[in-house]
Amino acid sequence: MSSDQPVISMEDVEVHFTNKSGFFSDEQTVQAVNGVDLEIGENDVVALVGESGCGKTTLGKTAIGLQRPTSGSVKYRGQDIWEARENGSDAEIPFGDIRRALQIIHQDPGSSLNPNRRVLNTLERPLKTWHPEMSTDDREARIHGMLERVGMKPAEDYSGRYPHQLSGGEKQRVALIRALLMNPDLILADEAVSALDVSLRVDMMDLMLELQDQFNTSFLFISHNLSNARYLTKKTGGRIGIMYLGQMVEIGPTEEVLRNPKHPYSKVLQWATPDLEAKTDDVSEPPIREIDIPDPVDPPSGCRFHTRCPEAREACAKEEPTLEESTHQRGADATHPAACFRVYDDDHPYWDSEPIEDLESTDGRSSITGGEADD
Repeated sequence: MSSDQPVISMEDVEVHFTNKSGFFSDEQTVQAVNGVDLEIGENDVVALVGESGCGKTTLGKTAIGLQRPTSGSVKYRGQDIWEARENGSDAEIPFGDIRRALQIIHQDPGSSLNPNRRVLNTLERPLKTWHPEMSTDDREARIHGMLERVGMKPAEDYSGRYPHQLSGGEKQRVALIRALLMNPDLILADEAVSALDVSLRVDMMDLMLELQDQFNTSFLFISHNLSNARYLTKKTGGRIGIMYLGQMVEIGPTEEVLRNPKHPYSKVLQWATPDLEAKTDDVSEPPIREIDIPDPVDPPSGCRFHTRCPEAREACAKEEPTLEESTHQRGADATHPAACFRVYDDDHPYWDSEPIEDLESTDGRSSITGGEADD
């Protein structure tokens, strides 16, 4: 990070949605994000990983001002985003400047590109908005230069195409160019490579990191795949954040999290990623109880993972752990924070409480891998 002040700071952020299952049904509150703190600095890279429905996409959209938090604060360079929206031009940093500085690349680039507009027309819009002084020739020259930079040559040919004339990887490149043309401080990449063929994913990730360095842009990646998260963060000295049922349960430097996971749920994700090199234990059985993900409308008491955790004890059902650095001697050297009593000192009640008896799944299914769906 090149500055002491973070680009984005999130403090005790909660995002709850009201859900109605039927016409005469009572309203239910879905706790999509619950009490999350996160800071993203300049030229920073953070990857959020977790199962579908864990809240990582909702947290990402909240970070860039697309989703208003139910409580807590989200600040851009010290300016509360939603106060800026309400105060308009009276804010220290106008909301329009904040929106320009915080961009998004969607999982499905095809749905975010206007099918009736050529690539050139799509990419011209941010330049016309933020650089009205640029001439038509200067805009085209810059767009063609960006197309060539991402490997879309000849640029004159690609700039005249419609989205249906592009491959999935080419559409994703256009979406990346559109975001970068805004000169953003942070880009939310929401499963930006999951829709691509495996052979194209590494190329796309390399391109994003190359351009991130050139444009001095921070990235917040959303991924269900630990291998992708490791690739994206390791090269930049970034961090991996593990989310479970709306909460951040572990966050730290890439190799620390993968080689010395502190939270039992991190070990589950690690086990469920067959092509991940950094594995601490060679086990054939999943390190998890046979039970489905709890309902976010009515999450478990205490630690939300205790109903699936093989290390759970009675204290886990009574008290909710907070992110703490590892101080317990049973742990390894890494001290990145995790929300698990097993990283607490010996005097915590966890160590003297009884193990929780095994819980059986109601239908025999267990969901331990993330999917492609939006959170």
